[in-house]
Amino acid sequence: MPDVPDTAPLLELDGARATIRLNRPAEHNRLDPDDIAVVHAHLDAALAAPAVRALVFAGSGPRTFSSGYTLQAIAARLDERALEALLDRIERLPLPTVAAIHGGVFGGATDLALCCDLRIGVPACRMFMPAARFALHYYPGGLRRYVERLGLSAATKLFLTAEPIDAQEMLRIGFLTDLVDAQRLGETVARYVEAFAANDPVAMSGMKASLAELAAGRADADRLERRYLDSLASPALRERLARRLGA
Repeated sequence: MPDVPDTAPLLELDGARATIRLNRPAEHNRLDPDDIAVVHAHLDAALAAPAVRALVFAGSGPRTFSSGYTLQAIAARLDERALEALLDRIERLPLPTVAAIHGGVFGGATDLALCCDLRIGVPACRMFMPAARFALHYYPGGLRRYVERLGLSAATKLFLTAEPIDAQEMLRIGFLTDLVDAQRLGETVARYVEAFAANDPVAMSGMKASLAELAAGRADADRLERRYLDSLASPALRERLARRLGA
């Protein structure tokens, strides 16, 4: 079978699941600045698909989830904030998001993973954040995510040492939410997608937003209360309770 050429990220729609697949395995699934518009379009398509209940990010090939932006891209388009804006959008998506991390994850791709609600890894995973080695002060959104998701101590160690860590350490600090054998990665992701698909999407979307606001210290008590009261009055709650009570 001929090799499939490296391309911009691909979108796969399969029932309740949308997958955005990074597809430059020969180049460690690097991200190119021109990929940003492609991923935005894929997000639009996933959100517009009525059946989709979860979004998965995955990488092609056997070795690397993603190596992030290339050095050439950073040097040539240093002042652009397009990647930061894209990752902020992914973080705020109403859909549950999963990063299926089958190998190395480096640089800006670590922030892509941190944007996701769940990060499932395998024993071969490795990660590191090399910004300091290139004299780069990381962009604010990425620093915030590192601190919110991993805590100040772990974020400080990763940014200031620029040293790699292995899968067990990734799990210990919370970068990975699950660590599974490589042969179980696909079934574990599928199990989470199935669980998301069984839940009410409006309730999930509201709770995802509320949890993020609480974690960031910017939760508004009235807004959280309104989401709760709206759910109590929703037809979806009445219908699901009626099914349970009638079972």
